Amino acid sequence: MNDAGELVISPQKAEDIPSEAEELHGELERMLPNVPIASLLVEMDRHTGFLDRLVHAGSRPARSPQLKRNLIACLIGLSTNLGLHAMAASCGIPYDVLAGTAEWYIREETLREANICLVNYHHKLPVTAMFGSGTLSSSDGQPFPTRGKSITARHLNKYFVSEGISAYTHVSDQHSTFGTKVIVATHREAHYVLEEILGNATDLPITEHATDTHGVTLVNFGLFDLVGKQLSPRIRDLGKITLYRMGAKSDYEERFPKSGPLLTKRANLDLVADHWDDLLRLAGSLKYGHATASMIVGKLSASSRQNALAAALKEYGAIRRTIYAAKSLSDEGYRRKVARQLNKGESLHALRRQLQGLRRRCLRRPVHPQLRRQARRVTCGLRR
Repeated sequence: MNDAGELVISPQKAEDIPSEAEELHGELERMLPNVPIASLLVEMDRHTGFLDRLVHAGSRPARSPQLKRNLIACLIGLSTNLGLHAMAASCGIPYDVLAGTAEWYIREETLREANICLVNYHHKLPVTAMFGSGTLSSSDGQPFPTRGKSITARHLNKYFVSEGISAYTHVSDQHSTFGTKVIVATHREAHYVLEEILGNATDLPITEHATDTHGVTLVNFGLFDLVGKQLSPRIRDLGKITLYRMGAKSDYEERFPKSGPLLTKRANLDLVADHWDDLLRLAGSLKYGHATASMIVGKLSASSRQNALAAALKEYGAIRRTIYAAKSLSDEGYRRKVARQLNKGESLHALRRQLQGLRRRCLRRPVHPQLRRQARRVTCGLRR
């Protein structure tokens, strides 16, 4: 605390890496061979069979001997933003063959099944446990400019010259991407944090989730705890948030001379208790898929204090945020763990920017389902 009684938190790095380790990392990276993407996809399919999850829209059982070759060409062309015309010119497969393959086999639902196959196989590998247990995840949005008209694209001067969308992705501590959603770039990311976690169909046992400040609301803190998950965000200006206490201010200042004065507001426990059954029913609706998390979080976050259920949820979320802040402030290793997980998401953002380097990283699909499929190919289809 400073002289004014304000809590000051010094910034810290996620990792204190010795220079020797950095040199060893660079040496090992130079030893790795450059593998063509096509060869990598062939090898991935040999181990996982993920291409078999890309099934025909008309449930056609027969698959030609050239189908996997065509699927790989489509995935490379669309994931790297090269396009099917340029891909046809470079690989010698006729454009109409690639276009037909993409239209009939590469859809939102088949890409999701293929990605689940890859994530589950990756999760079972012995070496994967060296990265993490699969219980921690993080999410973040990545803006992409769009070319042409789209009902999803919006103007956002901070990121786009013209219009663009945001691809909101969920990444596990094992570096696997288990959720992708295209959202309007001007929408709050916090509304979509819980959705892919509750809809997680992989074998990843996600119990804790990290976000940056953009994914934090009191509603999210409350809902995460109600559905049995832990929200662990990296909050900007953590020392300036309002901390809640359960009793009288004088009692807390006497019991905790240093931290007691920081608990500036008393929690309304009666409000939470009066609506506890309603809060549990709300959590049950989310867990069993009767309502989408993005809709619930958006509606309740925008509700005024006159909405008793929203007020109770925000009050409960404020209590959970205070508990999280106490844990985070008292444990430097915990803050580093959260920062490391967020850095894993940033590293995947960097990979996607490289994959989208062609055509100036512009997504070129006019309607939302096509944009969603292209974003899923970019975020899930290719892995190092």
